[in-house]
Amino acid sequence: MEKFDVAEYVDRTAAILDLDINPEYRENVIANFEKIHAIAQLVNEFPIPDVEALPTFEP
Repeated sequence: MEKFDVAEYVDRTAAILDLDINPEYRENVIANFEKIHAIAQLVNEFPIPDVEALPTFEP
């Protein structure tokens, strides 16, 4: 699996959103996204048990 480049993700997302990130804060933004990425990996790796879907409530 290809390694996720957080810095590249931050730069590309900022460009798509036309968002200027002050160079003074860029490293902190990248550090926060690295933490978010690590947490998301834990959540995504959590096995989901087989459960039966509940009926939908319709008033």
